[in-house]
Amino acid sequence: MPLFDRPVLVLCAVAYLVAVLLVGAWAARRTRDARDFFIAGQRIGLLVTGLATTTAAFSGFVFLGGPGLTYRLGASSFLICASTGFTAALLCWTVGKRLRLLAGVREVYTVPDAVLARFGSRRAAGLAAVAVAAGTVGYLGAQLLALGVLVESVFGTRELLGAWSLPAAMAAGLLVVLLYAVTGGMVAGVYTDVVQGAVMLAAAVAVFGYAMAAGGGPAGIARAVAESPAFGPDFLDPLAGVPAATGLGLFFVFSIGVLGQPHMLHKLYMLDDPAKLRWMPAVIAGSQSLCLLIWVGVGLAVPALVAGGGMAPLANPDEAAPAFLLARVPPAVAGLVFAGVLAAIMSTADSLANIGAAALVRDLPRALGRPLADELAAGRWAVGALSLAAAAFAWAYGDLVALLGTFAFGTFAAALAPAMAIGLAWRRVTAAAASASIATGLALSIGLELLGRLPAGSPLAGLLPDGAIPSAIALAASTVVLCGVTLAARRPPPELAPEVAAALGL
Repeated sequence: MPLFDRPVLVLCAVAYLVAVLLVGAWAARRTRDARDFFIAGQRIGLLVTGLATTTAAFSGFVFLGGPGLTYRLGASSFLICASTGFTAALLCWTVGKRLRLLAGVREVYTVPDAVLARFGSRRAAGLAAVAVAAGTVGYLGAQLLALGVLVESVFGTRELLGAWSLPAAMAAGLLVVLLYAVTGGMVAGVYTDVVQGAVMLAAAVAVFGYAMAAGGGPAGIARAVAESPAFGPDFLDPLAGVPAATGLGLFFVFSIGVLGQPHMLHKLYMLDDPAKLRWMPAVIAGSQSLCLLIWVGVGLAVPALVAGGGMAPLANPDEAAPAFLLARVPPAVAGLVFAGVLAAIMSTADSLANIGAAALVRDLPRALGRPLADELAAGRWAVGALSLAAAAFAWAYGDLVALLGTFAFGTFAAALAPAMAIGLAWRRVTAAAASASIATGLALSIGLELLGRLPAGSPLAGLLPDGAIPSAIALAASTVVLCGVTLAARRPPPELAPEVAAALGL
């Protein structure tokens, strides 16, 4: 569709992009030191923190990647979000509570800071910083890829640029992310999260209604998909579309693995009062459940429409949500939805860029015994470098937004979840055990992912079991290593500082 045939969509998108740049400029004036840049001054309330946590987790992954993955895999994709009902409580009442209390007695801005305070090991903290930086490149890459798909759809660049359309769209999105994140840091991200979250929730509910109506309701969708040779009845069975190992692996990674997601844990540092964590799961789980409506609605409606001839088959599954919005939703509502998706992606990109920058300019130099004199200035340069690396990685990865996001989520989970979930709660865990676990999870997650993406004719291509999720194997291995090294230790771990022990309940 030519660009100027959809002026309402274009105006909404342009207005939002201008708005976020203005927010970045405003936030830059409120960002005075590293504490402001990395954790927004630790003065954020319950609602803002809860919505910020949701937008950090549910962004381009859910709004674009989710429907695209459903188009490819069917209802099996829902196994990724099946644990939403309990992960918010697991996150807030276990690891989140300990981290926020720890931040009240120590200068703790990041996950590696917490590792250093708990284990007293610069090696463990340095490995955690490397894991955060590596995972950030993948996860930020997924956001930039989603942003590129969205810009390409809204502005119609494919008709003008052909094969260069997606790289150009990603470059435009990257420029906005850089201008937004480099100036304002976490202040820019957090102070817009309430509006962004409200737009996201309204967009998800509205699109779900249009999707159900377009597909003929649940019964009509089920009938159209089941009778289609292209999809078939197995499309609607969560355990039939993928091997059992894949389904169980996805559920394992996205349930337990949430405890190792630094972009979500980082938000909890910003909360002004730790007592508010009691109510945080209601805000996070409620908002996440509403956001998932767009994944479920569009993910099921588009195959039904394709099966019934109401939409052309998709060459790229990631285009499921944009194609549906452009074809089946009134322009004003579609403009709201596109603004909501832009909001979610921008918020998450800002969060990821800043935690990755903190890992590079704060955590890693301190672990090496060479802290930087001006972390704020270095952090802004690091945001730019990480964003460029993430865009290049996303382009080289060459697959769906959801699959790139799953790899990054799994890398965080495998490297950090055991050390955070078990290490902060079990006094006996040693620094050596934490270091070994982080290194094992990071190396296996990346190594097995590369192994699984080898060409079919490669001698090593068959080593990974059929249907296995690399990050699930890596998460299980890093957990075993943490427990094994801990139990094998002959000496008890050193005593903790009294305030650290009190904060962690050890």
